[in-house]
Amino acid sequence: MTQDTAHSSLTAGNLPLEPNAFIGREADVEELAHLLGVARVVTLCGAGGIGKSRLAVRVATQVADGFPGGVWLVELAEAVPGDQIVPRVAAALGVAAEPSRPLAETLIDALADRRLLLIVDNCESLVEECARFCRMVLTVCPEVRVLTTSREPLRVAGETVWRVPPLSLPGDDAQNPAGSEAVRLFVDRAGAASRGFAVTDQNAAEIASLCEALDGMPLAIELAAALCRALTVEQIHARIRDRFRLLSAGDRTAPARHQTLRATVDWSYQQLKEPERILLRRLAVFTGGWTLDMAEQVCSGNGLGAEDILSVLCGLVDKSLVLADAAAAGETRYRMLETIRQYAAEQLDASGEECPLRQRHRDHMIGIADRVHRLIVRHPRPTWEEICPQLVLLDELQSNIWAAVRWSADTGEPESALRLLVLLRWPTIAGGRFTPADEWLDRLLETEPALLSPRVRGDALVLRGQVAFGQGDPDTAQVACAAAAELCRATGLHGPLSGALAILAWVAIYQRRPEAARACLDEALEAVRKVDDPWHEMVIRSMEGTLALSEGRAKESQRSFEAALAIAHELDNHWAEPVALIGLAQVAWLRSDLAEARAYYEQALDLLQDITSHWQTITCLSGLGRIALAQGDLATARARLVESLRLCLGTGQRLGVARRIETLAQLALAEEDDRRAVRLAGASAAIRGSMCGAFLPSGFGARMEELLQPARTRLGDALVAQLWAHGQEMTQEQAIRYALQDDEPDGEQAGAPPPTAARGPAATPLTTLTGREWEIAELVARGLSNKAIADELVISPATAARHVANILAKLGFSSRTQVATWVIEHNRA
Repeated sequence: MTQDTAHSSLTAGNLPLEPNAFIGREADVEELAHLLGVARVVTLCGAGGIGKSRLAVRVATQVADGFPGGVWLVELAEAVPGDQIVPRVAAALGVAAEPSRPLAETLIDALADRRLLLIVDNCESLVEECARFCRMVLTVCPEVRVLTTSREPLRVAGETVWRVPPLSLPGDDAQNPAGSEAVRLFVDRAGAASRGFAVTDQNAAEIASLCEALDGMPLAIELAAALCRALTVEQIHARIRDRFRLLSAGDRTAPARHQTLRATVDWSYQQLKEPERILLRRLAVFTGGWTLDMAEQVCSGNGLGAEDILSVLCGLVDKSLVLADAAAAGETRYRMLETIRQYAAEQLDASGEECPLRQRHRDHMIGIADRVHRLIVRHPRPTWEEICPQLVLLDELQSNIWAAVRWSADTGEPESALRLLVLLRWPTIAGGRFTPADEWLDRLLETEPALLSPRVRGDALVLRGQVAFGQGDPDTAQVACAAAAELCRATGLHGPLSGALAILAWVAIYQRRPEAARACLDEALEAVRKVDDPWHEMVIRSMEGTLALSEGRAKESQRSFEAALAIAHELDNHWAEPVALIGLAQVAWLRSDLAEARAYYEQALDLLQDITSHWQTITCLSGLGRIALAQGDLATARARLVESLRLCLGTGQRLGVARRIETLAQLALAEEDDRRAVRLAGASAAIRGSMCGAFLPSGFGARMEELLQPARTRLGDALVAQLWAHGQEMTQEQAIRYALQDDEPDGEQAGAPPPTAARGPAATPLTTLTGREWEIAELVARGLSNKAIADELVISPATAARHVANILAKLGFSSRTQVATWVIEHNRA
């Protein structure tokens, strides 16, 4: 056979038609098409089921016009070790063997002067053979380009490795979750499986959660979508924890290892060497990610030395079973897709190694937490530049921390779990991670007290109080910290005692009991000085500033916050400094110095840029939003306030949500949207009322009146009452959605009054002052005593006193001076 006849068919190609719509990866296809123009060999690497083969065919289709010699697909899906690649390539290209001549030579001659693209799919079974073949082609066939797919690189000179990512997930684009690649793929395949399938308001969130749970892995998503012929999305999502059993009926015409999810992962596992299998299953003990040091500390031993971990881990990365993410705190962070991790966890359970591995994992988490804690509180303190990387690493390890807490609690080691939580007190509070800390603390503190050391129990009770107050639950905070104070006084634990008393002071300030707050702060300061703890002293000084601020004593408040700031500067701590700066900003706001207040808030935000400190960041953003609102910059006000509210949603801060919605109500009033303002005000008051009962913050009622008075003037009392009732009836989720969007509530046309409650006429807001109360408030502003008011109005002094008490309660003030100031400002406005 002559050379011409041997390769006479090399004029078109053999790309298969795509069996269904190709969804997503538009940017990936564009990038790879460009890459094939400059690279001789491109290898698409990724885990089984990630979509390497489909992507390769799609890219080849896009670039086919640039290869007059054709685009040729060589399938190695059914190859086994020992097979040869040259006959498979020759058969795909239609190159026949010549007598007395090696087939490889005939094939190379056929390719030598052709500009073509060769796709070699599923190279992992014959990875060394594929590498040798590519080296040969690159050497003598200058116009040939090779696109390979493999679970590990070929490691041949000239190869460009391109890691195939999962499909984009709903969480990647909060503005358009339905537009994510994963959701689009699920919807398309579900529609093909069930003609009646449609995305609805009811199942949209379930679809998004399901795609997130499946890591954006195309094979898993397609298998799940196929189940829509028999199950609802909600049913599929509820069963996804047992994904290997659930996703077990795929395309009968697909390769066997792609017909079920388990078969896909099984096949990859079977290809591993024994050290790789050992490490993969042990790595399942990590949740969310790990570093090399963590793997060496936790996973070594019993057949796998610490010195071998790096090389074995690199092998798992090469085989796409482990992903190497961007560096965190100067170290590469590794993780597994959840599907791979669940499979590895099954193997770990079957190996009998799980219990000792979990204990080593928990102890390692405690060691990391202890190191971070010592960095924060030790003498002499390191610089913030030394502390910050450890805090960044801690952020990355949150899933591991909660997994260690859960394992300790489930295996009867509550003290270890509580110790871990207590060591992470400051990152928990500053980061606003109140959930699930509250649930775990409640569960673990139910342990018989005799089984816990006084120090751990005392610290844990203080932390419970801090978490509760951060969530807007002063009652739980008071109970927890009162118990902590009693225990610490009895056992001489001055450090935890100072923390408990600081929270009790905070609660007393919130409940407008200034004398109780002062007594707690005095005792707290005495306790903290016995242990030389400048961190807690800074907290107490800040609380003194907050107490003075709540009573309108601006100069005294400023002195306290400046003292706190001086301590924070000495500590060089970027959590501590913003606490004092925020206090100084609030003092400046009280003095109506908006420029100074903004400067303090911005300075605090700058310090928070590199760390997770949601609580303080939320306060700064909200403060800047209120300042912009006061200055008439409504666009900036909305941007800051919306950002603040969105950040609140991820922290479980219901009180924070209420505060942000209240300020957005004030913004709506400034935008002359009275209806929205009243609804949001009602929703905010309802959220507060559900948490705080009778205790509302200082000035809350006064702020409500400032919102409602202009609306009453423009809309009338009856409509305002209806709008208020409508806001009160909203759930927190409905209120948040309404606050973040510009349209009206569902079912209401613009300009139409909202529906009133079926139970009867809408109630007047509780903050509303009666005519008589307004009259008495005016007299208080004139400086009249209760007796003078009684004489002026010809009522008894007791009646006058009762009216003044009602006014204080409704407006949320603790002194007549505050009432007088508010009335004067209200009349001036």
